[in-house]
Amino acid sequence: MEKKSSSSNFIKHIVVEDLKAGKYDQIVTRFPPEPNGYLHIGHAKSIVLNFELADEYKGKTNLRFDDTNPLKEDVEFVESIKEDVKWLGFDWDGLFFASDYFDEMYDRAVLLIKKGLAYVEDMSQEEIRAYRGTLTGPGKESPSRNRSVEENLDLFEKMKNGQFKNGEKVLRAKIDMASPNINLRDPVIYRISHTIHHNTGDKWCIYPMYAFAHPLEDAIEGVTHSICTLEFEDQRPFYDWVVEQCEMKSTPRQYEFARLNLTNTVMSKRKLKQFVDEKIVDGWDDPRMPTISGLRRKGYTPEAIRQFCREIGVSRAFSTVDEQMLEHFIREDLKLKAPRTMAVLEPLKVVITNYPEGQVEWLDAEINPENEEMGSRKIPFSREIYIEQDDFMENPPNKYFRLFPGNEVRLKHAYFIKCEEVIKDENGKVVELHCTYDPETKSGSGFTGRKVKGTLHWVEATNAIESEFRLYEPLILDDAGDEGEDKNFLEKVNPNSMEILKGFVEPNMAESKGHDKFQFFRHGYFNVDPKYTTEGKLVFNRIVSLKSSFKL
Repeated sequence: MEKKSSSSNFIKHIVVEDLKAGKYDQIVTRFPPEPNGYLHIGHAKSIVLNFELADEYKGKTNLRFDDTNPLKEDVEFVESIKEDVKWLGFDWDGLFFASDYFDEMYDRAVLLIKKGLAYVEDMSQEEIRAYRGTLTGPGKESPSRNRSVEENLDLFEKMKNGQFKNGEKVLRAKIDMASPNINLRDPVIYRISHTIHHNTGDKWCIYPMYAFAHPLEDAIEGVTHSICTLEFEDQRPFYDWVVEQCEMKSTPRQYEFARLNLTNTVMSKRKLKQFVDEKIVDGWDDPRMPTISGLRRKGYTPEAIRQFCREIGVSRAFSTVDEQMLEHFIREDLKLKAPRTMAVLEPLKVVITNYPEGQVEWLDAEINPENEEMGSRKIPFSREIYIEQDDFMENPPNKYFRLFPGNEVRLKHAYFIKCEEVIKDENGKVVELHCTYDPETKSGSGFTGRKVKGTLHWVEATNAIESEFRLYEPLILDDAGDEGEDKNFLEKVNPNSMEILKGFVEPNMAESKGHDKFQFFRHGYFNVDPKYTTEGKLVFNRIVSLKSSFKL
């Protein structure tokens, strides 16, 4: 049974104290993605935090799309985000879009102008940046800063009516060009963009900036605890300024926690989009991507991801989580769920010369030895089978217990076989083994005459189903995570991040469908790929190997 975390964290402590003090009748959280890409495992941490926090204290959680930049947003991303949140096991109380509030945001901007707290700027983006100052020196006031309220109202309305070109004017908040916090040095709050919006069409040609829109959205929806990652900490004074000066009835509070950093991957949507655009991967749902859709296609379960997010906890301290921790939770989740079966990924044919020709014997095998309730299955055995190429060596080193000339091994669920002859092609490559079997050694017969040290998995040749196997390694050869603006991150892409093999699986897997999961003896956990599996062609993605050195 899935365990929900009962551990505390600083955000939960704040919520408890607020409720005790009667500050709120009910807490309201929100998950507010920008629909400009697919969600990744870092977003999963925020989803679990917001939804489970509200659930624990009988509050509400909204799903809200911060769709204030139509140049980068798309309905495809909106639908994928909704699907991911649902798949993770959560349902929202309200579904909202920032664009639902564009009229009110415009009115609030007009209010700021009337209060002398916003003005229309003529300078270009480059000039605004030059006037902004540095971390150690104050900015300079713009010549536009002292325009009259009447002129600013007139110009802002003309901006709204489409009378200026993109970049010709912006609206800025009028705060303090000498503030030590650069975010308060008259930030831009509206820009012109003659762009069709996925939700509002061509109604608007001016759009609010994210930093201005976000606190208004929270206030409009009555959000009590606006939880975000630490990179927004310096924006909090502006967030509070907007809520106060726009005279919002509700006063949300922003709290920041450390984002999730995972080794051997990147979690910048910009970088992930570059992987997709440059076809380094085959889409946002590529199993090598840290996106939720990529993890789903690889074979991760929502239970494993939720448990991982709970275990890593919530704090303000920066840290990078080893990807093996995520792998640990999928192993834990699947060990009692996934049927055990056998697959040969790099086949070598074995002919059992003393087994009757044309005979097929059906053997019993447990489906999951750790979960007896799953029962048993039947597997065929005959004169011809496949084993793994690396389970045979012609000239083995000491303590090699698998198959070699003259050695005897056990076939899982079947018999002992002994290698008698090695068949090679004209290039000297081993293409076939001739073996004999001992009928007295059938699995389950209680045979105790002698012991062998090696046990091999195998697939019977005449009934085997030809399949494709995709084995994955980390996409990024760097265990430092995704900190900073690394312009050379593409140089760290692993050229061997995916290996495709052609082999065979047991015939009882013929009806397998996308997202069916199995544990292949000795190879690991695999998921039937929902994208490339077709009728008559099974494609398996390896989710994770069987063992790891990682310990919680």
